[in-house]
Amino acid sequence: MLIQDAQREVRTVFFGGFVGQLVSGLIWLVSAALATWIEPALGIWVLVAGGFFIFPLTQLLLRLMGRRPFLSPENRLNALAMQVAFTLPLNLPLVAAATFYRQEWFYPAFMIALGTHYLPFVFLYGMPHFGALAAILVGGGVALGLTNPGPFALGGWLTAAVLLIFALVGAWVIRRELVRLPAETGPGVTKGPS
Repeated sequence: MLIQDAQREVRTVFFGGFVGQLVSGLIWLVSAALATWIEPALGIWVLVAGGFFIFPLTQLLLRLMGRRPFLSPENRLNALAMQVAFTLPLNLPLVAAATFYRQEWFYPAFMIALGTHYLPFVFLYGMPHFGALAAILVGGGVALGLTNPGPFALGGWLTAAVLLIFALVGAWVIRRELVRLPAETGPGVTKGPS
């Protein structure tokens, strides 16, 4: 399988990253809301614990959309996808260290970790907009961490908004691509177009 074909399958199966970013964005939204209106510690725990459910929830939503939630065995990008999936959990000790030093660094540190997690998506999906997403998250996390401009959960609210916007961008890009594919709508669809 050529790299372009493998990337096309990643884009098609995971719908341009729409579903995963939607799930992630909603978890960030719930975390920010809880940190704002109930208790910062609750928002922290929801984001950390909720992050472990992003992949299974993404797979569930893909199935509900009538899409297969995994790449074909011949796709050599399977290994890269697995490695990328572990970058964020492996950065959590740095997020914890920053948070223990200054609690208001939790969301900015997590933004930086999440942004670096999205950078390899540029190649994995073959979609350059993931580079912009990574830059916005890393740059925003650094800026918020250095300036501490507002309420504790500001980074959570901003990240939720950015993820939801980029989820829509990914969906728009893949819908345009699917329109150009033959009538069977390409790999990744198990029953009719969605």
